[in-house]
Amino acid sequence: MKYEEVKLLADIAGEKTISATRGEQQIVIEIKSFLSCSPMREFETALGQYLIYQTFLSLTHPNYQVYLAVGNKIHEKFFAQVAIELILQKYQVLLLVIDIKKEEIIEWIS
Repeated sequence: MKYEEVKLLADIAGEKTISATRGEQQIVIEIKSFLSCSPMREFETALGQYLIYQTFLSLTHPNYQVYLAVGNKIHEKFFAQVAIELILQKYQVLLLVIDIKKEEIIEWIS
């Protein structure tokens, strides 16, 4: 993705950004694994990336929505915390909860 002089590259270490269609809706999915020993640090990074993508897409492709995709286990252990839910609501983060083993979407959270 590119906006003005800023160019964003795909993530490394198995994480990636993909674009897709959900019904008639165009979406960008930022996939995060949360494998390190500090989920909060990974969340800080993921939230920053999410907000950057959301900002640039709102200008370049206003019909797209950004989703942050996370595994169901990290969703249950980390994202279900009241403090994290507060942040997700404040910044209107759209989540996609995935069963990693089955490679299936469990839940779309708007």
